[in-house]
Amino acid sequence: MTSDSDCFQSVKIGNFQQRRPRPLHSHPLVMKKAAVPLPPATTRSEALERVKTAMVEKKLTQAELADAADCHEKTIQNLLGGRSVRDQTLFDVCMVLGLDFHGLRDAWHGETVAVESVNGPLELKGHGGGIAPIYMGAYTQAAVDHYIGSYLTLRRSFSLPDTIVAYRTDISWDPEWPSLLFQERDRPDASYAHRGRLYIPASASFIHLVSLTKGAMRMVVVSQLDRAGEMRGIITTLYKQRASFIPVATAILYAQRQNFDGCPLGEITPKVSAYEEYKRLLDETVTEGYAHLVG
Repeated sequence: MTSDSDCFQSVKIGNFQQRRPRPLHSHPLVMKKAAVPLPPATTRSEALERVKTAMVEKKLTQAELADAADCHEKTIQNLLGGRSVRDQTLFDVCMVLGLDFHGLRDAWHGETVAVESVNGPLELKGHGGGIAPIYMGAYTQAAVDHYIGSYLTLRRSFSLPDTIVAYRTDISWDPEWPSLLFQERDRPDASYAHRGRLYIPASASFIHLVSLTKGAMRMVVVSQLDRAGEMRGIITTLYKQRASFIPVATAILYAQRQNFDGCPLGEITPKVSAYEEYKRLLDETVTEGYAHLVG
């Protein structure tokens, strides 16, 4: 129960003491509500909700946020659509909106945790289901699903002159280790077929197909998938020459195909009708600037 002294305060005017009502904001029963800090975001969807809420609170449109963060409005649209963006973009947006960059960044990319593999040693895997580990580009399944499919793969033979090697490469999403996985098939040298993962930097126009087996690495660097369903670039690997392996590099092309009817595979020589078309595609990889072979 409130006493009379709680509701009034004494005020001295000259030689007289006068009792006046206590101001409402200083009343002992009227307490300011303390701001309850939000728990840290743990997923990209939670981080995205923090960004959208902060935009509403600051009454910022997409265009105004882009201008304040000194980036293109399309970049903000990508961010608000949940797609991968550079850490610098996240930092600039957090500075404008007054958000915690480190917490938001970790939630945006998803945790990277150590898990025990079937063979025993610890390996890094993305945690969160649909987001690749940060070191692979932190891409989401939704952002890269257009890569999923089968590709006619062309490169020159390392040992036979005037010969093009054609085989099939399948790209799929691996939910166990969230990332794109590639598998080579129908190679004439099937025992050397590679299986690996796609590394996709958020701010680069080229991606990497990397296979790693017991310390031996092969890397393919190609352009991102274009409207024609093609990726072009260069392959660096080891080639067995007599009793030893030597480093080699050559142009490579991936062309997306729904089926492989009319696409001969194997060692393609000038006697095969598809040779000229395959050669044209490989030559364009160099002449159009997708790869530059020095020497």
